[in-house]
Amino acid sequence: MSDVFVTRSLEEIRFWSRIMKEHAFFLRLGFRAEDTQLIAEANQFQAIFEDIERRSHAFSMDTDPQTIREFNTEVQNAATHIWAFKRRILGLILQCKLPGGNNFPLLVDHVSREANYFRNRLDELNRGKLEPLQDAIIDENLFFLKIMADHAKFIGHLLDPSERKLVDQAREFSLEFDQLVFQAIDLSSMRPQSQTVPLLSQFVDENKVSVKSLRDFKKTASDLIDQCRIKSIIHPLLADHVFREAERFLIILDMFDQSLSGHKVNKREILI
Repeated sequence: MSDVFVTRSLEEIRFWSRIMKEHAFFLRLGFRAEDTQLIAEANQFQAIFEDIERRSHAFSMDTDPQTIREFNTEVQNAATHIWAFKRRILGLILQCKLPGGNNFPLLVDHVSREANYFRNRLDELNRGKLEPLQDAIIDENLFFLKIMADHAKFIGHLLDPSERKLVDQAREFSLEFDQLVFQAIDLSSMRPQSQTVPLLSQFVDENKVSVKSLRDFKKTASDLIDQCRIKSIIHPLLADHVFREAERFLIILDMFDQSLSGHKVNKREILI
């Protein structure tokens, strides 16, 4: 199982370290010019996770598991620190101590939830205590469905109000994913009785359809932003960022679907 541990660890770090690096960049863009200390901290976190991402690609699947375990611990510590930074920013915003900034409170909470997810995953990997499949299906969907709902809200608020059709589409996705979150909460509260293969399969299938639609919407929006064909204040990197997260969720859903169908999943491809 050591090869599976190494594969999963490196895959998580390569994906999420890039996400953390970009979070630091986005937060920095939202600070006021006078927030020099926060800007400096954001720059430092961007550099830290850029270095982690670079170093993660220097390892191979044949790397000694103990080396990866130590790397996981180092990265988990960095993720914990950026999580604390994000929560501190959220507190400042909610206490009206950063008036005029451009970071939505929900966005800061959103990125802190992702940092918490990342550090918890590394801890689980190091302890060798990943969730059983049935629990992972519900909990991963709870996490990612809320992330997708947030993305739709951010897109709707960052598009220019004159882009009425796209704003309406974003609002519709927001409502759709809010409903899916509530369904996931209900399924979770019915555990363990709700953890039957038919119910979980239907749950995964429904979510796949919605996530694919949102993924395609994000891709279209990203392309239009790159081509300067729509009016918005969305940074091109942010558009690509949310698209990649939807792609990742779809990969996870596909793996859940294969597992529930009894198909053998390549251990080197497993994310959960």
